[in-house]
Amino acid sequence: MVRGARAMRWVLQRLVLLALLIGGYFAFTGVQVWLTSRHHEARPAQAIVVMGAAQYDGVPSPDLVSRLQDASDLWQRHLATTMVVTGSKEAGDRFTEAQASATWLEQHSVPAADIVEVGGDDSWTNLSLAAAALHQRGLTKVLIVTDGFHEDRSLAIASNVGLQAWPVPATDSPIKGWATFPYYAKETVGVAL
Repeated sequence: MVRGARAMRWVLQRLVLLALLIGGYFAFTGVQVWLTSRHHEARPAQAIVVMGAAQYDGVPSPDLVSRLQDASDLWQRHLATTMVVTGSKEAGDRFTEAQASATWLEQHSVPAADIVEVGGDDSWTNLSLAAAALHQRGLTKVLIVTDGFHEDRSLAIASNVGLQAWPVPATDSPIKGWATFPYYAKETVGVAL
């Protein structure tokens, strides 16, 4: 009976320790994601990569517009010579996120010849396709424009696909305050795993 109680206590102690380690790891990762979201490094680079977001029949969503406005500002400041827009389309859509982004940028003075469209349905695919297109042009240094909560994972992916990237979180994202909590939680899990 005593031996069984000791064994049970040993198992419970190990489970509590494991839970604390896992919880600590997720807490550390969450802080890392949050700190990266507050870090803005607009600097000269070779390209600007705009991560896709929803579009509605060719019209960028407010979230995508906030990213595009910042990318356009970086372009107007001559911080890069190439603009890469990303994102595919949902079933039934006529336009991709990349097409909607390219059209918006062209309407805001970015020459079509300087815009590269790549379409993927997740961040990894978007950035790996962007990297392939950029590597063909001999470009590796990029500014990544996306929502702050998405920057840490985007930077990690960019590094994995051979890009040297700096974060430029969207300054006027419509996703603000407590509404960002589920996004930060999702990104924390994504980065942690």
